Amino acid sequence: MRLSRFAALTSSVLLAAGAALFGAPQATAAADFGYVALGDSYSSGVGAGGYDGASGDCKRTPRAYPALWAAAHSPQTFSFTACSGARTGDVLANQLAPLNSGTDLVSITIGGNDAGFSDVMTTCVLQSEATCVSRVNQAKAYVDSTLPGRLDQVYDAIDSRSPAAHVVVLGYPRFYKLNGTCTTGLTEGERAAINGAADYLNAAIAKRAADHGFTFASVAGAFTGHEICSGNAWLHSVNWLNIGESYHPTAAGQSGGYLPVFTNAA
Repeated sequence: MRLSRFAALTSSVLLAAGAALFGAPQATAAADFGYVALGDSYSSGVGAGGYDGASGDCKRTPRAYPALWAAAHSPQTFSFTACSGARTGDVLANQLAPLNSGTDLVSITIGGNDAGFSDVMTTCVLQSEATCVSRVNQAKAYVDSTLPGRLDQVYDAIDSRSPAAHVVVLGYPRFYKLNGTCTTGLTEGERAAINGAADYLNAAIAKRAADHGFTFASVAGAFTGHEICSGNAWLHSVNWLNIGESYHPTAAGQSGGYLPVFTNAA
């Protein structure tokens, strides 16, 4: 696992300040710190609102965890290329340009769209429990057979472009609190199957991240007590007026869920 270069930079700055205070020769700290935020809608901030019109359909927002982290830590350079709907191939084709040998920190959420997240949720909302569970199992089979190779391609590309960067791969939350406050909608069996699929996907992503020496940061714990049906949800349920925001973190989910997890891992 790579040491956080942000932590290393912070330590060097503190050492330099101490040396100056006590009259010792100052250590030379890094002149700048570069952060690149890659990924899908969970990184661009879909569901949090306040979207940057210049980002178009990518729906990037200053309320997303990468922008919140950058605002709090003021990296010398911050490149935000995460995009709503992105799959692994989209990251490879459209998001990697800012990476270079001087990049210090990279964050990414990716894999959910490859595994058919949107179609799984549509199937489960509109069809029977048996059909929902079957579609979830189909997605899990894809996670076993195909997704690892797709993730390897992305992680290899990041590593080759920014070999010294500290890379944080963030996971996805469980959507539902079981036996919670919801009295309509999906069955408990459907909710349990969807939660299990999230855990299954996260485990696969964590394994590939670890094999590349990257840091995997789980958000499942941060969202516990804030799932749909919890009474204090940090995730949108089905929103028929803005369907694209369904099952995505709210602004509170970005600031209270993803941001502290990323901050601890960065």
